Amino acid sequence: MSSVLEHISGGGMAIPEVATSYLNGNSQRIDPAADQIAVHFPGTAEAVCQLQQDDPNSVEHAITTARAAFNSGHWSLMAVPEKQAIFRRAAGLIRERAAELALLECVCAGLPYAHLMSRQIPRAADNFECFADYIGVIAGESFDQLPGYQTTVTRHPAGVAALFVPRNAPLALASMHIASSVAFGNTCVLKPSELTPLSILRLASLLEEAGLPPGTVNVVNGRGEVTGAALAASANIDRIAFTGRGSTAQTVMAAAAKNLTGFNLQLGSKSANIIFDDADLDRAVDGALVNAFSNSGQICVAGSRILVQRSVAERFIRQFIERTNALKVGDPFGADTEIGPVSDRAHCERILAAITRAQAEGAALLCGGEGMDIAGGYFIAPTVLQVESNALALCQEEIFGPVASIQIFDEDDEAIAIANDSRFGLVGYGWTGSIGRAQLLQRRLDAGSLWINTTVARDLRAPFGGFKQSGIGRDGPRHAAQFFTEEKSTIVAIGDTPIRKMGLLEH
Repeated sequence: MSSVLEHISGGGMAIPEVATSYLNGNSQRIDPAADQIAVHFPGTAEAVCQLQQDDPNSVEHAITTARAAFNSGHWSLMAVPEKQAIFRRAAGLIRERAAELALLECVCAGLPYAHLMSRQIPRAADNFECFADYIGVIAGESFDQLPGYQTTVTRHPAGVAALFVPRNAPLALASMHIASSVAFGNTCVLKPSELTPLSILRLASLLEEAGLPPGTVNVVNGRGEVTGAALAASANIDRIAFTGRGSTAQTVMAAAAKNLTGFNLQLGSKSANIIFDDADLDRAVDGALVNAFSNSGQICVAGSRILVQRSVAERFIRQFIERTNALKVGDPFGADTEIGPVSDRAHCERILAAITRAQAEGAALLCGGEGMDIAGGYFIAPTVLQVESNALALCQEEIFGPVASIQIFDEDDEAIAIANDSRFGLVGYGWTGSIGRAQLLQRRLDAGSLWINTTVARDLRAPFGGFKQSGIGRDGPRHAAQFFTEEKSTIVAIGDTPIRKMGLLEH
């Protein structure tokens, strides 16, 4: 594998300049004495650049910048057609600069470059276009039922939003959070993972190039316990939107509670992928591989609990293991790479420890199960274990890596019971040729999204979010409008509606 610096220079880029230019341009304070955080390329563990950690004072400065931008009205009071034009220019710039954005994302997150170009970058552009469309058709309400009065209901931006974005899909998730909040006139302060800030910094500068007024989108960088804690705890934040781990979300919720700040949480999962005996088995194998191993398993919608009906289990397992062993693991810049590295060394060690624990608890290793010595990077062989019980930690805890479990079931009710035996409920997958079984899953599976005979296919107009500990609230235009705005009822008297007279003196 070639050095990541060769890829950077080959793309005509100087990463440290890219990383700091937006901060300077956005009036963020650059402090040479501040704590520095190294950004590493997961494919080789090379240090790419150093970025400062924003301390609580820097975070509050960013919030103040966002508040001033909001109060100015340059964005919050801008006419809808102008906002739509800016969002559509932003989408166009994302597509024009796709190679640059994909390079920065690959450098930070280790996601395969080809996957970024074909899916993640287009999705970021789609997010802005979706909200541009939505704000052009959203309408208020009018009520005339109360005699003598007309009541109108209008929506108004909430103010300043704090946005938290994880490391596994930085651009796709950051663009959704930004579009969701600023489309309705808010400004925002966004904190990416300190591991993957570069593509988001570039995105923020492209948004200003598209016409977003300075200060509308602000980015702070740093670790959760420093930068994130200061952002979540600020009394000057009006809304918090968080995507990430449940344990971190609990801290964010506690901070938000002190200020009664509204929050939307999109959290983890341990989703079931159910293969029934009447499924198109070849298609189910294809889907199970994508569901389990995309992004090296580092996706909240991973179908990592594979439940397969006994009569087709032997055939499915044989094909699935053969295909898993044939997956192309390696350089994320490689054109044919299917599985890249995981995000960082500590996470790699956690995944390997989870595999060891699963075997100690009785899981049978079918393939993988070990780290891979590739260019010093954080690679793990795609791993499959067979289990007899859903109670294993392997089946209950989100590992967030290229690790899948397989469990055999006999009856439909048993499969649904196993699938629902989880504290999570984000998504589910079902493979069947029966409309009745599909409807059964729709009625009884504890999941915010359900895919039948397909991998992830997201209509951005539909709500997305989870049951149970997979989150609070939903993403999507209609739900974003509800969360990121305040509703106001205005009641107007029609004509000389009588008013009760008080305090009249008798004559």
